[in-house]
Amino acid sequence: MAAEHRNPWLVLTLVCMAQFMVILDATIVNVALPSIQSDLGMSDANLQWVVNAYALTFGGFLLLGGRAGDLVGRKRVFLIGVVVFTVASLLNALAPSEEALIVFRGLQGLGAALIAPAALSIITTTFAEGAERTKAMGVWAAIAVGGGAVGLVLGGVLTTAFSWPWIFYINLPIGFAVFLAALRDVPESKDAHEHRGFDLAGAVTVTAGLLALVYGIVKAQEKGWTSLHTGGFFALALTVLAAFVVVERRSSDPLVRLSIFRTRTVRAANVAMFLVAAGMFATFYFNTLYLQRVLGFSALEAGLAFLPFTAGIVVGAGLSQRLVPALGARRVPLIGMGSAVIGLLLFQRLQPGGEYVSDFLPGVVLTSIGMGLTFVPVTLIATSGIPSDDAGLASGIYNTSQQIGGALGLAVLATLAVSATTDTLAGLGREPRPADQAQALVDGFHVAYFGSALFIAAAALLLALLVRRPDVEAVAAGDDGLALEGAAA
Repeated sequence: MAAEHRNPWLVLTLVCMAQFMVILDATIVNVALPSIQSDLGMSDANLQWVVNAYALTFGGFLLLGGRAGDLVGRKRVFLIGVVVFTVASLLNALAPSEEALIVFRGLQGLGAALIAPAALSIITTTFAEGAERTKAMGVWAAIAVGGGAVGLVLGGVLTTAFSWPWIFYINLPIGFAVFLAALRDVPESKDAHEHRGFDLAGAVTVTAGLLALVYGIVKAQEKGWTSLHTGGFFALALTVLAAFVVVERRSSDPLVRLSIFRTRTVRAANVAMFLVAAGMFATFYFNTLYLQRVLGFSALEAGLAFLPFTAGIVVGAGLSQRLVPALGARRVPLIGMGSAVIGLLLFQRLQPGGEYVSDFLPGVVLTSIGMGLTFVPVTLIATSGIPSDDAGLASGIYNTSQQIGGALGLAVLATLAVSATTDTLAGLGREPRPADQAQALVDGFHVAYFGSALFIAAAALLLALLVRRPDVEAVAAGDDGLALEGAAA
């Protein structure tokens, strides 16, 4: 079904507002975590689930959200998602216990899983492939990545000026305004094959498998990597994820049509984004802890300290729009990932007595500009050359790679960081002093930063190996020849 005619830039503005809200809530809780932990009496182990309950539910149901948009209408799913997300935000703000907060964060992730793929597929069906879509994706990527950085700033401001529930209250006026405006101005579009159904079994198995995997990783530090508990959850995760593959192969209406991965650009972009997100998601988390727990920044100061990250992403995204036509959609993200790796390695210089400007800021600048350069072309690679009927599926897979990569990366790197910190303290042979505690934390952060750099370096290597220049020529040229068959291996 063809999309109704609307002002495309107004449509872009509305869907980007919703996406900003979704990405904002992936990071806005980070600066508020100490306040949440104190008010609700959460343990260190459970505190991580305030972040990962959202990320995993978001990632686990993105594929269902993307396919739902293709089948019943992208605008309709987008509006439902905005309602669910906004109501869940209110419930999070009113949560009386840690269990309630974790459950409501999961519900918020479900709303995000409906919004994000519908929003991205609305853009891909509104803007023709080529220069106009490149501009639109530049705005989208800046909002998507910048929203994460702004979340850190806004979280600090709201937590300090009011209290942590306000990080959720802020979504209420945004959600209400976006719903009313989108109801009137966003066009409807969907797959012509309306008779197809929903693969609920696929959505449940992939989400359950990923939850089991992350839970096993998070608990590995406490239970031991070789313990029966850890091994049991890893085995459960692999079994359920294998069941997901079987369900998809046998289903007449699969959640993920596995043949879409025959498209080389889809494979490459999603693997790259999975690894990039694994590195960057954790970096937000550890940078926040370093500023507050080691340097002693307040929540407001820590939030403001991330303003250069936001600026760097905007600069990088703007540069990428000019560089993609000149250098190609393959080369630009390689440059961006190289910059990010150098920035992450600079964080190895951080120490308990470090200075913000001389020690912390250089890594922030290089990493943020590198991410701005990376997200625009990788998003273009992931969504270009896909038939409009599969726009929701392609965008759902791409967003899933980002969210699941981030959740798994945080789980792995947080576990390694805690292990390094524990080893440092155990090696003292005496009761640790405050200075020892700070040094032990920094030792753990160094392990996490190095792991983040390895994830992103691996992403660059795989993108360089898996994508060929002819595969992405149409991204900048605006040619429609980047078809599924042409990009297939």
